[in-house]
Amino acid sequence: MIEWLLYIVLGAALGTMGGLFGIGGGLIAIPALGVLFGLDQQLAQGTALVMVVPNVLLALWRYHQRNRIALRHALPLSACSFLFAWLGSIWAVGLDAHSMRLGFVGFLVALAVWNVVRMFMKVSPPSAELRHAWPWLGVLGSFAGTMGGLFGVGGAVVATPILTSVFGATQVVAQGLSLALAAPSTLVTLVTYGVHHSVDWGVGIPLAVGGLLSISWGVKLAHALPEKVLRAMFCVFLVVCAVMLGFEL
Repeated sequence: MIEWLLYIVLGAALGTMGGLFGIGGGLIAIPALGVLFGLDQQLAQGTALVMVVPNVLLALWRYHQRNRIALRHALPLSACSFLFAWLGSIWAVGLDAHSMRLGFVGFLVALAVWNVVRMFMKVSPPSAELRHAWPWLGVLGSFAGTMGGLFGVGGAVVATPILTSVFGATQVVAQGLSLALAAPSTLVTLVTYGVHHSVDWGVGIPLAVGGLLSISWGVKLAHALPEKVLRAMFCVFLVVCAVMLGFEL
């Protein structure tokens, strides 16, 4: 019982940070599970997905209540992400755990570099219509789904910045489409990891409970901070996680 309470508290902390950075907590939970609990990379990713899936589904439901997601854009993104997340997760569970962790560290560093570059990029004004439609949305869904299935983070962390910078979507539209992309891809990834015994449900379920209770606090805090400050904090956090995991290699 005490262990469950500790996991719920940890899940609440991770959920708050996930809401703060708009990433659902998975990207944060994976390094925490690897460093604090000594889980190998696949098990850490699969266990983190137990927290990510309900967060994504809840966020999608709430978003749908307030904003309409264009079906013609969401369908190619979600269909391609579902297929390639499944393929990426099958690839992931068959890889060596050390190689997976090395790849995840590289993924964190690449995300940090990309976010730093975005801070200095000249951004064109967003428009109501996307600059690129099908088949480019299918390409984005395939790439984001593969990364989500391979690293267990959900495709939203990859798709949202690309939708705003490359496709010219507003932040609201990008977040809605990213949630539509992430919902099916995180589900199929969790199922794949679970079938291959790469999920610790005893840790993942209380983490999910804590995350659901706290993610709204992080979202409120995020709205109170300037975007550049948030992005800088996120980059620093990614580098710290990469360094911590690097010492575990």
